[in-house]
Amino acid sequence: MGRHERAQDGPTQGSVRLEARVFGMVQGVGFRYWTMGTAEDLGLSGEVRNLDDGSVSVVAEGPQPQVRKLLDWLNSDRTPGRVERVDSSMSEAGGKYRGFGVG
Repeated sequence: MGRHERAQDGPTQGSVRLEARVFGMVQGVGFRYWTMGTAEDLGLSGEVRNLDDGSVSVVAEGPQPQVRKLLDWLNSDRTPGRVERVDSSMSEAGGKYRGFGVG
């Protein structure tokens, strides 16, 4: 973003927010970094982080078709490690994130 451009405030029209919790063998296997790369390839913003119980939290915002592709990927056998279950919900995007980060 250039010096005179300003970040958008709030969500982009038509954007959704995915909140997912991924269970299984998903820590210590590169899962967060693969998730970040996949989300960035899809043009999404948000974050992925390990949780104390061994699961991984994913929050992603962007156009609904792209967010659904990320959710499909999370549920696929193409992820690192072994995903046993993904609990997820969708809502309207809040526009909080700039880029995609690993926590």
